[in-house]
Amino acid sequence: MAGVDASPDDTQQVYERQAEAFDAGRSRALFEARWLARFTACLPAGARVLDLGCGSGDPIARWFIAEGFRVTGVDFVQPMLDLARGRWPEGDWRMGDMRTLDLPDRFEGIVAWNSFFHLRPDEQRTCIAHMARHLVPGGSLLLTVGPKAGEVSGTVGGEPVYHASLSPAGYATCLEEHGLRLTGFLAEDPDTDKASVLMARKD
Repeated sequence: MAGVDASPDDTQQVYERQAEAFDAGRSRALFEARWLARFTACLPAGARVLDLGCGSGDPIARWFIAEGFRVTGVDFVQPMLDLARGRWPEGDWRMGDMRTLDLPDRFEGIVAWNSFFHLRPDEQRTCIAHMARHLVPGGSLLLTVGPKAGEVSGTVGGEPVYHASLSPAGYATCLEEHGLRLTGFLAEDPDTDKASVLMARKD
């Protein structure tokens, strides 16, 4: 991907229009499993996990539910939440925006897989502060980001969507400012569909 031909202000509407197509095309192969396992190894049994930008809940929330964790899914796209509720009607699925995250709950783990990177750089810094407040001491964070600082465009259902990232050092600094410590980073992991993955822990 090169250049930016998408506005971050359009992301919600794109996913609303493309929810069914995105869900149908989303891989369930669980290429993310190695990172998910590394993340959950840091969590106590039955921990509360916040899935930010949970989408339809499949496959990420599904994996955590199957592993016995108590999942709260938050997304700002109603058609995505409708899909998740249809699959797990007993689940805790909430409409919300990670840019203004303010829940009464606290969590042992927070994951934002393929969602956090749709925020502008300044919104990402604010979101990290929100996530830090929602983690209990010792809690863990798992994010997909970009391999380097910049803004690019991707596509969802043929429509352009915005992506952005800080540098690895920029993330480390921002995390530290909010009481979080970077515990893992791998750019464009070839075993994870070239996702750039970040893990952190709240001291």
